[in-house]
Formats: sequence, structure tokens, C-alpha cells
Amino acid sequence: MNQNLIFTVSSNVRLNEFLRKVIPETLGCEISNSKIRRLIISGCVSVDGRVVRIPAFDLRSGSKVSAFIDKEKLFFEKPADDIKFEVTPEAVLYEDDYLIFINKPCHFPTEKTIVDSRDNLHDAVVRYLWSKNPGLRNPPYVGIMHRLDKETSGVILFTKKREVNKAIFDMFDSAKLELESSQSAVLQRPVTKTYIAAVEDSPKIKDSFTVKNYLGRISSKSAQGKWGSVPKSKGGVLAVTEFKIRQRRAGICILECHPVTGRTHQIRVHLAQSGFPIIGDTLYGEGVLKSSAAASHNAARLMLHAESLELIHPVTGKKLCVKAEADWQSY
Repeated sequence: MNQNLIFTVSSNVRLNEFLRKVIPETLGCEISNSKIRRLIISGCVSVDGRVVRIPAFDLRSGSKVSAFIDKEKLFFEKPADDIKFEVTPEAVLYEDDYLIFINKPCHFPTEKTIVDSRDNLHDAVVRYLWSKNPGLRNPPYVGIMHRLDKETSGVILFTKKREVNKAIFDMFDSAKLELESSQSAVLQRPVTKTYIAAVEDSPKIKDSFTVKNYLGRISSKSAQGKWGSVPKSKGGVLAVTEFKIRQRRAGICILECHPVTGRTHQIRVHLAQSGFPIIGDTLYGEGVLKSSAAASHNAARLMLHAESLELIHPVTGKKLCVKAEADWQSY
């Protein structure tokens, strides 16, 4: 679908900065700086009736800016390897009037992306709840409290009523967490998240170890999101993960992972930085295994699974511990 968007400039500003603000507001979605730049350079933007191909062009108050949008091209992304998935009773790990826990599959996004036609778990949960109560005039409410990477499988929680959102959010919130002691941090959190990850075995892997540093995005906004060490002074946020060996077998080491904070790609980055990238992680470890024993277990997926989620129910006050076994645990 094509659209010709027309805007009036209210104050002096550069063209790319102006479009970076008004186009997402109009279309209701995020657009990267690189796409705005390409839109201008390709001749799709006019100022007072004249095509302008200079992103840094200075706009004056009162100018009319016209942007021709070809949504198919603007929002084009490399085809995803998403699976088709519908929530069934078998995928529901726990449900009551307030919460629903799902066993998320690998290769399925948690929430909507910029591509409207791309399916996601949030929408699948909405469909599932609506199918249970088809008499509803509007889609049932489903709140997103935390996220799993598209490539990560396992336990994920959604809320069914807005009234519990704040309590759940507060449990997950770790933005103010500053851990300075060397004591175990797992029990200091109101939410305990346990993941398991498969890495190539090595004598360098200690029985237990903790990684603590500051993380931030290290890739450009136009490139695939990649995170790494960023000093706190430059916007890095505290990230802490505790690891311990659960099992060693046939060149593979299964690690139990407790992310104390909840940063994007945190476990993947911390293991890669430690020299033990997760098997199947093409972004941080290139998916390359050195030993033939470990290579026999290489899979077309990231070997990271959210095994359990433990928290206090926001209404009943009872402790909930919801678990899901990884589909590769028998490897």
C-alpha cells in the first residue's frame, strides 16, 4: 500500500530529524534512521513541491513536506524463519483468572514486529483466549510482562487483567539493581528465572561462576540488534548472570543460568564473552563447534531454554513455580 504523507513544519529543523519524528507518529510504528535516510536519498521526499535528496536539508517553519511511502519497500525485512504456531491446551503451563504461562516454541517472536503480517506469541495467546470465550465482542486483554528472544524456547508469562500488571512489572523490574557484594544474587530477586543452555564442553568451565558487567547495544539501529560491553558512563546498564554446571555429556556442557537482571540477550552475551558461546548462536558464537563430539549435537536453533519461572502470585500471595522441559534436553 502506498501513501503520500504531507506535513507542515512548525519550527526550524533538519529534514531527516523531522521525518524521524513525524512518520513513526503517523504510521504508528518505529522506523530506523537508515530507512529515513534512504527514503530521502531515493527522491521520495519533497519540500514545498521540490524534491530534496539531502537528509540534513534545513527546513524552515511553515514549509510543506511531502513523503511518498511505499510500505512494502519501507518495511521490507529479510524473510524470517518463523514457525507456524497456535496455542493449544498442551502449550499452557498454568492459567487462572489473572495469569497465563505458555511454553513458547523456538523460532517464534514474542510480540509484534514492524511487519504487520508476521505472527507472534502475543497474538496467538489472544486467539487462544478468544476461542475459549467466542462470545466476547472485543479481543481479550493479554499483557506482555517480559520477553524471550525469538530463538529462545520455554516458560513465558502473560497477564489476563490489567489490575495485576503493576505488581508483576515491579517483580521483573531490575533497573535500579546494583549488586556490589559477592554473595549469591538469585534469592535477592522477587522473580527467579532459570534457563538452561548447551555449550561446547571445556575444562575452563568452572562448576559455578558469575558474570557481572554493563551491557548496551553495540550495533547500529539499521543492523541486526547486537549487545555487548558498554561502560556505565556511556549508557551501559548493569547485567548479572549466575551460572553453574548441571551436566556434562559427549562433549556438551549443560549450564543452569540464573539471570539476576533482565537485559536483552544477556545470557547469550555473557556466555560468549566468557568463551563459551551457546550452541546454535549464530549472532554471538557463529554456531561453530570445535570438537566432533559437540558438533554432532549442533542444531538449527539456539540451545537456550527458559526452564522455569518462580514468583509470588500478585493476588493470592502464593508462590508459583512454573516449569517446562526443553525439547533438546534428551540430546
